[in-house]
Amino acid sequence: MLSLYVPHLILAGLIGIHSKIVTVSKASVKAGGSISIPCLYELGDKNHVKYLCKGNTWHTCSYAVTTNQPYNSGKFSIYDDINQRTFIVKMNDLTDDGGSYWCAVEKGFWDVKQHFELSVTTGMPSLYVDHQEIIAFEGRSVTVRCHCKDPKITQWCRLGGTCVSDQTGSIDGTTVTINDSVPNGFTVTLMELKTESSGWYWCNNGDFQMPVHVTVHESTTTTTTTLPNTANLTGRLPTTQHSSLLTNAEPHTAQPTNSTINRAGGENLQDEHKSSTIVTILSTTLVLLLLVVPAAFFGWRMMIKGNKTKLEGSDITVNNLPKESVTYSTIVIKDSVRQLTEPVDGSVIYSTVKHNKC
Repeated sequence: MLSLYVPHLILAGLIGIHSKIVTVSKASVKAGGSISIPCLYELGDKNHVKYLCKGNTWHTCSYAVTTNQPYNSGKFSIYDDINQRTFIVKMNDLTDDGGSYWCAVEKGFWDVKQHFELSVTTGMPSLYVDHQEIIAFEGRSVTVRCHCKDPKITQWCRLGGTCVSDQTGSIDGTTVTINDSVPNGFTVTLMELKTESSGWYWCNNGDFQMPVHVTVHESTTTTTTTLPNTANLTGRLPTTQHSSLLTNAEPHTAQPTNSTINRAGGENLQDEHKSSTIVTILSTTLVLLLLVVPAAFFGWRMMIKGNKTKLEGSDITVNNLPKESVTYSTIVIKDSVRQLTEPVDGSVIYSTVKHNKC
């Protein structure tokens, strides 16, 4: 009966020999902090269950988290990126969680596994970076600072790929320069980035490795519009394009793209201009009315008052003459000068004219 299982055991052993997982050998994290550990697996294992196991030996380790139950606890989580053939284990709020861990893939009789050590310190970690997640753009460069107490060895490696140890090198067509003259660590600059440069890397100082994930986006262009004094009614408004690309060691996102203003936009601009002109005309007319109407009313009042004064000033009273000796004559007033008309018979009768003052 046992002989029936022997071929399966041999096959499982052969599969286990040819399958492997690549991850860091030792990582350091400050107590209370968090860290992400990537584990690269073979293409044929993408449909298998992955898990993290904790324990000093493989036979005594216990499951911490699995991809079929990715959130067993708040301390551990796991995510399987089948496009990059990598599952990532996130460890949070680490305190007394240092020790031995295993990245593993279930393969039936013979699971594939890889061991790594995690050091949890109360002070500064032996090797760390400012950010484990970095966003960059195609054709640009990005710099990562690797902090360490004693940089005996300065290396930058790609997960499952090659490493650069000298001051200048290349990984998969991406130029890499290392500057180890900075205090308490070294910097790594990736230049001429491509979208294929996206993936997991790590800093290496000999004893510890610190994983860093780089995401390279395609170059984006932001279009802004320059409006002339007079809108072009027969076509598009002229536009000016500016390239907005900024890359640094901290995550950031691409700027949005503004659409080019078309003919409809020009017509809307004209409608707004007409509305503004109408409002200006109405406002000016209202102001003029407010000034003219009071002035006209005031002038009309002054005219009425002047006429009344003229009428009252033209009253004539004849006194101190006997009733039978009074001869009436016509008085014509021109230019405020009173004139007496001489009677037809040539006789002149003088009379006293008294002008009562108002």
